[in-house]
Amino acid sequence: MAITPDPDQFTRFAAGDEGPVVMLNLITFQDRTEYAAYGAAVLTLVAQQGGRLLWHGEPQQTLIGDADWDYVALVEYPSRRAFLDMVTAPEYQRIHRHRESGIARTELIACHPLATH
Repeated sequence: MAITPDPDQFTRFAAGDEGPVVMLNLITFQDRTEYAAYGAAVLTLVAQQGGRLLWHGEPQQTLIGDADWDYVALVEYPSRRAFLDMVTAPEYQRIHRHRESGIARTELIACHPLATH
C-alpha cells in the first residue's frame, strides 16, 4: 500500500474545491516512535500554513466494517494550496522520513465541509 500520493493524486487534489479542507488521516503504525517524531514536527508546519489539528485519537473498536487503525486524526487547512505548500516545503521534506518509517498503512482523505441546517 502506498503511503505517499502519486503525481496524479496530487494533481486531482490540487484541482479540488476552494476553501477549507479537512484531512482525515487513518494510520496503522510500523513504528510509533518514528511517527511521533513526525507528528511533533509537522504540527508546527501545519500552524505556519494557518491549519490546525481538530481532533486525534486511538480507535477502540470497529463497530461496522473491518478496518483496523491505530490512529485517527482530523487536520484542517485553510485551503488545498496551504496543504500543498506545506508538503512541498524543504522543512517538510526533512521530517517526511519519520512519516515513511512510522507508517505501515494509511488512508488520507480530503473532506469538504457541508453546510449545517
